Amino acid sequence: MNQETAHSMQHFTLEEKDHIAHLVLNRPEQLNTMGPGFWRELDAVLRQLNRAGQARALVISSTGKHFSAGMALDTFDPAKNGHVGLQDQTPEGRAAVFDALLDIQSTFNLLEALRMPVIAVVQGGCIGGAVDMLTACCLRYASADAFFCIQEINIGMVADVGTLQRLPKLMPLALVKELAYTGRRLPAARALAHGLVNEVFDTQEQALAAALACAREIAAKPPVAIWGTKQAIHYARDHSVEESLKQMGWLQGAIWSNAHVAAAVQSFQNKTVPEFPALSALHPFNERG
Repeated sequence: MNQETAHSMQHFTLEEKDHIAHLVLNRPEQLNTMGPGFWRELDAVLRQLNRAGQARALVISSTGKHFSAGMALDTFDPAKNGHVGLQDQTPEGRAAVFDALLDIQSTFNLLEALRMPVIAVVQGGCIGGAVDMLTACCLRYASADAFFCIQEINIGMVADVGTLQRLPKLMPLALVKELAYTGRRLPAARALAHGLVNEVFDTQEQALAAALACAREIAAKPPVAIWGTKQAIHYARDHSVEESLKQMGWLQGAIWSNAHVAAAVQSFQNKTVPEFPALSALHPFNERG
């Protein structure tokens, strides 16, 4: 991936260079809202990056005044998206709400489960569904004008695509409840103080530069060790210390490489950049043949 490649979509642009993928929300005139096309494109690009195994870090940034104003209001309008909308008049319709939500949740689950770390860069508003997206990322950088809002309560519903499940693992529970119950905005400085973002910068450009610099550091490490580290951290988040230590033993035994350790130590001593093999490409069984 040393050669730079670029792809344009309706809702995103994707650039890949030096083992770093940079995905940019590119509909600023619509405040980068998340309509049906957003979900289709994001799901497809995440699956492609995950299968290829060439990218070693993913940076997600945005354009315009706001990172994203969240879910587009026409997402569940069957007249506009060609699909069944949310329907509460029958038990069958309400059951379909469950299935529709699991389908949407699966895209951010995939974002969280990618074989590479994901770094988000936020400017302006990160609202509603955008907070769901943000919580599925590994690292979060923000500009000073950024703010975060669990908007769903302000429009009469419960946040349902990951915020209420992931945010309490990133911030104090009482603060999550305050934001979820009131729909208040959380400014960047307070988000930093409570651990939601890693660092706040004066401008979006500075935040993006820091994210790309971090991605380059990650890309210089053995991809399989980064993969293993992400696996261990996520497992430990949701399991006991005893269970996590046992999982760590199996994990380390599965991916240990004397060659990787030797190359890393030698490059550190010689102040050189080591070369490591990429993760294997994935070939789903349902797409073979």
